[in-house]
Amino acid sequence: MNNKHRKTLADVFTDPVPVDILWTDIIKLLNALGATITQGKGSRVRIMLNDQRAVFHEPHPERETDKGAVKSMREFLINAGIAPEEE
Repeated sequence: MNNKHRKTLADVFTDPVPVDILWTDIIKLLNALGATITQGKGSRVRIMLNDQRAVFHEPHPERETDKGAVKSMREFLINAGIAPEEE
C-alpha cells in the first residue's frame, strides 16, 4: 500500500466519519488490499476480501461516500481482518 492508500484507510476508521472520502479512493484502497471487485446491476458493487463478501452502492451523482457507507465499509474491513497501522 502506498501513502494515499494508508491515508484513505485511516480516514475510513476516523471518528467522527469524514464527509469527503472519495469512492474512487476506497476502490483503489480495496484493490491495493487484494480485493476482488465486480460490478453488479445498476450502482451495486460486489466486493470480496479475505473470504468476506459485501455489496455496496456506488454513490452517484456525488463522488464522496456518505457516512453510512463509510461505517459499513469500516465494518467490512474489520471482518476481513484489516485495520489501520498503529503509529
